[in-house]
Amino acid sequence: MKHDAYDNSYIADILSSVKTVAIVGASANDVRPSFFVAKYLIDKGYKVFPINPGHAGKEILGQMTYPHLADVPQPIDMVDVFRASAAVPGIVEEVLALDPLPKVIWMQLTVRHDQAAAKAEAAGIKVVMDRCPKIEYARLAGEIGWNGVNSRVISSKKPVLKGGFQSFGLRSR
Repeated sequence: MKHDAYDNSYIADILSSVKTVAIVGASANDVRPSFFVAKYLIDKGYKVFPINPGHAGKEILGQMTYPHLADVPQPIDMVDVFRASAAVPGIVEEVLALDPLPKVIWMQLTVRHDQAAAKAEAAGIKVVMDRCPKIEYARLAGEIGWNGVNSRVISSKKPVLKGGFQSFGLRSR
């Protein structure tokens, strides 16, 4: 798959199908992007598992933090990577050792590793690179269009409220 651009339906299908998200590189520091992405996903109803060896055994946002993906006590649907691109091959190896395999590996803004992505896709895992699930969810749900962020949607229709905290819900386009 080419990873230079993604159809809205591809991203919306991912975000509406996953329920559990492991955040590799999660931080307990409330000014770090991984912290507020975790908070946002929790507020939207996702079960979040922070992964951070230096914080293992402690809580981040009320969620137990684990040192490694293999330590998470239930299946993971999506792995969100908050690490440098050079760390991605090792994370993909950790993901491929899980049973069952996650459905998605999501690499955060500026994180990209095409060879590791190809390896994950060969195993049947969807991959998103250089995107933020918080931004994509809010964009597709129409939550950030009023903020001046280009949502590529012009509509006079009132948003349909769906479940979740201050959520318009995901809409496939």
